[in-house]
Amino acid sequence: MKVTLITVAYNSASTIADTLASVATQSYPDIEHIVIDGLSKDATMDIVRTRGQHLSRVVSEPDKGIYDAMNKGLKLATGDLVGFLNADDVFNDPEAIRRHAECAARDCDVVYGDLF
Repeated sequence: MKVTLITVAYNSASTIADTLASVATQSYPDIEHIVIDGLSKDATMDIVRTRGQHLSRVVSEPDKGIYDAMNKGLKLATGDLVGFLNADDVFNDPEAIRRHAECAARDCDVVYGDLF
């Protein structure tokens, strides 16, 4: 089962490196990670270029806000399971995606993770 993660960003230079690292270190082998950037004016895209070797797609162009950016990501997603991880969020466990994919494989309707 392929998992698509969509990260939307705008002027996220202070946080996006941690977000990218938290996805890159996931143990699950079939992750499509897409970054949609709203044409950031800071160093966000420089960090994406240097730290995003694992990324499947990167789009950096103007958008009409976060939901427009999310919809752009959804249009590019090819995974069986799709999730969002914003540019200031991280997975705190390298097994998080594996556990979500295992739950989703059991023919459930919704899989979610708690924040703490």
